[in-house]
Amino acid sequence: MAAAEPTSIERAPIARRLLAEYLGTALLVAIVVGSGIAASALSPDDVGLQLLENSFATALGLAVLIAVFASVSGAHFNPVVTAADWAFGRHSGGFPLRDVLPYVVAQVLGAVSGALLANVMFDVPAGIATTERVTTGSLVAEVVATAGLMITIFGLVRTGRGSLVPAAVGAYIGAAYWFTSSTSFANPAVTIGRVFSDTFAGIAPSSVLPFIVAQTLGAAVGAILVLVVFSAAGLASGAEEPVESALAQP
Repeated sequence: MAAAEPTSIERAPIARRLLAEYLGTALLVAIVVGSGIAASALSPDDVGLQLLENSFATALGLAVLIAVFASVSGAHFNPVVTAADWAFGRHSGGFPLRDVLPYVVAQVLGAVSGALLANVMFDVPAGIATTERVTTGSLVAEVVATAGLMITIFGLVRTGRGSLVPAAVGAYIGAAYWFTSSTSFANPAVTIGRVFSDTFAGIAPSSVLPFIVAQTLGAAVGAILVLVVFSAAGLASGAEEPVESALAQP
């Protein structure tokens, strides 16, 4: 049997992939926090309009960032996506376990950098967020938001439609800002990064751990649903390849 051709994620140097994850996550958080600051300034008396402005910018920006960085690192920008990419492909030579921790570190550092960058761009004093976000409803919302994100990404990847992921994920997150009471963080790295901006998009340190626990639970629920709903399609199409490779296909 001929050896399988190496995937592009195996060919790309790890340093380049980590830089892509760092830059992508930093820019994502800069978009989330920066658009939140701008929305607060432009519409100071209308919280609904602020959320619309923030969600619109985030949805568009996220779609662009995934499209730009997908062919380099897979454009995970999210520890639960990285973990799931490894878990789904662990028996078929997919995303390697040795790269999971470096990816997560790059994502967290990028998220913190993005929040600090947004503060600088808008002349916001450095500080730690004070917005407490934990309620029963918000934690349930994070489970739902993260599960839906997993289904969106891996449902498309496992059915050979990876090229739709940038637009689909942007649209999903934009919608989830509105249909979840937490405004859909759905990302442990972004949750940590948003601690470092005491603005519209910030989250108090005391809310971080409960949010990350809820996101992890949501990722597990989403992964199980992906395996159940898309199992036959994934096996038939051989779509157990890394997200990076699936998104790079025409």
